[in-house]
This record gives sequence, C-alpha cells and structure tokens, in this order.
Amino acid sequence: MPTLPETLMDRLVAGFEAGRDPVRAPAMAAYMRNQFPFLGLPAPARRSRARTALAGLPTPTEPELAEVARRCWARDEREFQQFACDYLTAHLDVPGPAFLGVLEELITTRSWWDTVDPLATHVVGGLVRRHPALLSRMDDWSTAADRWLIRTAILHQLHYGPATDAARLFAYCTRQAGHQDFFIRKAIGWALRHYARTNPGAVRDYLTAQAAILSPLSIREAAKHLSGTR
Repeated sequence: MPTLPETLMDRLVAGFEAGRDPVRAPAMAAYMRNQFPFLGLPAPARRSRARTALAGLPTPTEPELAEVARRCWARDEREFQQFACDYLTAHLDVPGPAFLGVLEELITTRSWWDTVDPLATHVVGGLVRRHPALLSRMDDWSTAADRWLIRTAILHQLHYGPATDAARLFAYCTRQAGHQDFFIRKAIGWALRHYARTNPGAVRDYLTAQAAILSPLSIREAAKHLSGTR
C-alpha cells in the first residue's frame, strides 16, 4: 500500500510534468538568477495542479510532512520546493518543536529568497509562536554563519503584529546592522517596515537611534511608510 508521501509525490510529479512549459521556464529561471531549473509553471497553475494532487488525501503526520518536504527538495525543478512551502504552511498545526531541525535543513539547502521567506515568515514563525521555547534557537540563528538562518531569525515575527517582541526584533537588527549581505540588509528593512504598521513611533525612534550603523538600504526599506505617521 503506497504511503501518503509516495501517493502525493506520484500525483504531483505527473501533474507538474503534464504542465511543463519549455517556453516559459527559461524566463522563470532567469528571474531567479538561474539558481534552479523550472518546469515553467506560474504560481496559479502550480497551485491548481497541486490541489488536484492533494484531493482526497488525509492530513499528514509530522513524519509524513517531513518526508514530503525532503522529497520535494530532492527534485531539480523549483516548483517542487515552492509546493513544499505551501504544503508546510497549510499544515502549521501538525509539527512539534523538533520540526525546527527539518526547517533548518530546508532553509540551508537549495536556498534562495523564494523558499526561505515563506518558511521564515509562515512556517518558522508559526512554529515559534506555538512553542516559545524555540526563541532561544532564533537567538542562535540571529548570529549564525549562514545568511539564510540570519534572515529567518529577523523575519520570523513578520506577521506577529501587536504580539511582536520588539526588543528581540530590534536586537536582531542591531546585531546584524553592519552585515554586508543584501538579503540580510533587506530583511532588516522589511521586518522593521512591517512592525511599523503596529508601532510606527517605536520604529522611527529605532531608526533615529541606530542611523549610524544601519545600512541605507535597511533604513530606506524600513521608512517607506513612516512619513506622516506618529
């Protein structure tokens, strides 16, 4: 009897391959700086075919969730990793705190913003919200050697709104303010800009206090919607 991951992957591969578009694929790969090959499925078509593959399948267990994600990460074409991010997001209530190890594996493998960002802002963020003991791991990631783990730590509270731990967010941003990597500087600005929707005054004060160490990119991104707010 096929397992859920086997059934899902068989359906998914068949559906995705049937939609392969060799005309569209090169442009999609170029948009991602040719980091990965693509089948040529735009997001609406990918999600439509994914729904067909998922029809009638039960909610996965935590081990099944991990197996599906790893199987998708083992595929060459980027659409499979993008599907896995959607699948994990749809089942945020399934995994326990130990699943952070799986997420670390995914974040640091075949890494680019299109998978790291949904994993950071939805999956890791949701897992840490449900299991606050994992905050110590976010503290560790905020000083990691891997830029994608740093980006994840900075972004994991992106959708927390009023529940954001502002002191922790500001500490992470200050800690990495001088980092030379574009994706980390951009993450700092993005995280601060989102928090400014909840507390613009606190973000404005932070930008003023740390203007000497934050990069122009981080400041520009963070301040995009601050004019006229108090």
